[in-house]
Amino acid sequence: MTNSSAPLLLNGDALTLAQLDAVAAATLEVAIAPGSRSRMLASRAVVDRAAAGDAAAYGINTGFGKLADVRVAPDQVAVLQQNLVRSHCCGVGEPLSEAEVRGMLLLRGNVLAKGRSGVRTEVAELLVAMLHHRIHPVVPSRGSVGASGDLAPLAHLALALIGEGEVFTDGKRVPAATALAGAGLSPLRLQAKEGLALLNGTQAMASVGGLSIFRAQRVVRLFDLAGAMSLEGLRGTPAAFDARIHEARPHAGQIAAAAHLRALMEQSEIRESHRLNDPRVQDAYCLRCMPQVHGAVRGVLDHATAVIETETGSATDNPLIFTSDGAAGDILSGGNFHGAPLAFALDYAAIGLADLLSISERRIDRLINPDINEGLPPFLSDHPGISSGFMIAHVTSAALLNEAKVLAHPASVDSVPTSGGKEDHVSMGMTAALKLRQVVENAEMVLGIELMTAAQALEFRLPLKAALQVEAARARVREFVAPLREDRVLAGDITKLAAAIRDGAFDEWLG
Repeated sequence: MTNSSAPLLLNGDALTLAQLDAVAAATLEVAIAPGSRSRMLASRAVVDRAAAGDAAAYGINTGFGKLADVRVAPDQVAVLQQNLVRSHCCGVGEPLSEAEVRGMLLLRGNVLAKGRSGVRTEVAELLVAMLHHRIHPVVPSRGSVGASGDLAPLAHLALALIGEGEVFTDGKRVPAATALAGAGLSPLRLQAKEGLALLNGTQAMASVGGLSIFRAQRVVRLFDLAGAMSLEGLRGTPAAFDARIHEARPHAGQIAAAAHLRALMEQSEIRESHRLNDPRVQDAYCLRCMPQVHGAVRGVLDHATAVIETETGSATDNPLIFTSDGAAGDILSGGNFHGAPLAFALDYAAIGLADLLSISERRIDRLINPDINEGLPPFLSDHPGISSGFMIAHVTSAALLNEAKVLAHPASVDSVPTSGGKEDHVSMGMTAALKLRQVVENAEMVLGIELMTAAQALEFRLPLKAALQVEAARARVREFVAPLREDRVLAGDITKLAAAIRDGAFDEWLG
């Protein structure tokens, strides 16, 4: 770990996306809260009684899914749990990132700490220990339909806990048993319900989706900055950001975006140079409607954040164990593992971000297009004709936008019956999360292209200077990307700016 601050104590309560991101980045330690142990022990006692009893209890002394009516003998309960984990390891595709797997370990540990799952404390403690020792199970990214939760991804996570499968540690892919032994940890021998408790849940889609939403919250605010830079480069007017306009249509995101844009555009020489003699009445929508569009995306992401944060403190496996003082406890089967709330929110976020890319692409075109760029050189080239300038950078933004539009098609509208028809309506929430991750990555690259293009436009307006914050941001862009004086390979510049955005290099302009 790289941070010695007090650990995050897991007790089953909701976590913030900032906490999820910090643990995923290995800058925040984690521990099980002392008060959680008594709840976990109480729910475990209920499971132990059920396992020893004659009454059927789903997943404790029965099979799973379509096989729920098949009773399992007491001496086969442990074998049942081990087989469950192994049989569900059917994931395919490239592995999830280290950060995403760390998010899964965190979220699964927090859910178990809630005390509704009926597992021994050792199960949650091993999840936390793997975080501490940087042991990250190899979790293939494809294979979940988000019905009984993220069964395949969580099975691969659980496989490492029983000392099977592979993990990433110290930059190497090694057998899980080797990594656990090297850290002085013992694999679990699963007992009644514990395999099921590890597999039922939404922690894969919540981790991938939650980390993507956290990145997107940065991006949407920095598009305000890029838009302000573009508006200054195009000698536009901030009149459309007047607070009175937005108080007349009081959407919170719109008001916030307008206020951010006003703050970014204070003390502009470019604006003063054309305030009194500008024949234009109003700017194009991609400039004038930034508060309405950017603000609407803020609202979408705030909704998605609330959904994910609620999920981080939710009991999502099945059955759930409910205990009370002096009572035997209840084992209740339900469907909290169904990913519908997350799937809808993640699809909604992808739709919002795709439109954010769309309005940015229009600003990039306006900056380089000699027919509409307010006297700037064609394609912002010092030598148009000999040099193509930013012509193909704009083409790249159009390609990234097209991909985002395709990915904005909602996964949650689809359902394929599985498990012999027992799980006959599924959420496709993991698909929604993976799509959103790619849309966010595209957004970071398009944002980098707009920042780079707008910075070049501002330099053609010299000696007039843009607003103070815009000038400071232009200087920050130049720390990563040099001005384009003659044609060069821009691919590296785009990826460099996208990485700088992701790493927080522009966070002082988040507003």
